Amino acid sequence: MTIPFIDLQAQRLRLAGKIEAAVQEAVVGGAWVMGPQVRQFEADLAAFGHAKHALGCANGTDALALPLMAWGVGRGDAVFVPSFTFAATAEIVPWFDAEPVFIDVDPKTYNMDPAHLAAAIEATIAEGRLKPRVVIAVDLFGQPADYPAIKAICDKHGLKLISDSAQGFGCTIDGEHPLKWADITTTSFFPAKPLGCYGDGGAVLTNDDELAQLIDSIRVHGKAVAIDLKDRTFEHDPKYLNMRIGLNSRLDTIQAAVLIEKLKVFGQEIEWRNRIAARYNEGLRPHVAAVPDVPAGNISNWAQYTIEHDDRDGLAAHLKEQGVPTAVYYPIPLHLQPAYDIYPRGPQGLPVTERLKDRVISLPMHADLDEATQDRIIAAVASFNA
Repeated sequence: MTIPFIDLQAQRLRLAGKIEAAVQEAVVGGAWVMGPQVRQFEADLAAFGHAKHALGCANGTDALALPLMAWGVGRGDAVFVPSFTFAATAEIVPWFDAEPVFIDVDPKTYNMDPAHLAAAIEATIAEGRLKPRVVIAVDLFGQPADYPAIKAICDKHGLKLISDSAQGFGCTIDGEHPLKWADITTTSFFPAKPLGCYGDGGAVLTNDDELAQLIDSIRVHGKAVAIDLKDRTFEHDPKYLNMRIGLNSRLDTIQAAVLIEKLKVFGQEIEWRNRIAARYNEGLRPHVAAVPDVPAGNISNWAQYTIEHDDRDGLAAHLKEQGVPTAVYYPIPLHLQPAYDIYPRGPQGLPVTERLKDRVISLPMHADLDEATQDRIIAAVASFNA
């Protein structure tokens, strides 16, 4: 029998009744767009993420675009992003006629390499064609990027910092969420994410009061917000006073109802995921080139469990025969993709990223992975004789 790669049905059954009741309440309530469940979830999410403000939006890609719009990023601006990540991180930059500059990653954590970032910023300044504006650090596979180091670089050059926690929401460094260092944290509630809804959804978190208002405006067609109405009288619905160009990017009420219930158990599920990852590391370390490396003090939410193997494709074929599904994140880094190969990359290229693309493979990981199934996966990996 094939093992699920991410068993979303196991979680659904574990939470059976609670989510169905929450959805039914939202349906009966009739406020299906920006209803009371959205406001409750935003408050709960802010509390969980140690943020003053959390604002839901339509998806994790819009969550990345919203702060760029609020900051007026545009033509001639450089936004520094890792190449070893999903396309959404870089995709939103050309939307505004800005350019992504691709950065290499740390060989152990797979997250943005601060040293390469610093060199790329200096090279961009020296060239003079683009103005450095923003860094987007990704919490790849659930592990936090090196925010203390990246924040110091951003402060040196006056750059904004986005924590792209689409995969990593809930990860921490010495108990602190990435927002301690970032200007804004973005996340995705795509169903396969550790905190996923039953459709699409996303959110931004920030401690900046004015930025929160701007994003609230932009996500609803540029509606008027409190900072716009100071010394101005407008007695109608503020969505009919449009102060800036915006989007239609709202979190559905029904999805918020689902997420309220999932967030209640999310902290416990992160603990379960860490226990599962520890068992994986212990069982797999003798049989693979590398198991995940989590620096001391860091907590990953283990969105993916990713190993390295010298014969990655051979291992994948072997595991498929054994009924063990795998995935490769990411077989073609962004700077080598047809849509992105025209954009600049940091000095000396991206050798770590280009090496990893042929070595990484992800194994089944979710909070409900039982020990018997996990032992079967470990045994299947161990039985591969390259």
